[in-house]
Amino acid sequence: MSEASSNKRTLEGVVVSNKAEQTVIVQVERKFLHPRYRKTIRSHKKYMAHDAENTCNIGDTVRIIESAPISRRKRFVLETVLTRAEQL
Repeated sequence: MSEASSNKRTLEGVVVSNKAEQTVIVQVERKFLHPRYRKTIRSHKKYMAHDAENTCNIGDTVRIIESAPISRRKRFVLETVLTRAEQL
């Protein structure tokens, strides 16, 4: 499915937890300008995403896409793994 025809949200972030079965927690960071002080502010939010094959590890950069509710807190599905984390 092309991104132009789809009106589902896609977000990019870093996997911070993969302890749950078929679930990863992705931290998405955004930057915006403060309305009054014009300083760039970084904020982040964590999203639970469905990872059916358990392919992600902590530190991977991934793209998630909005979907129908999978569970109480899961509203996103893993689309692709953009970069893999280096294993020690």
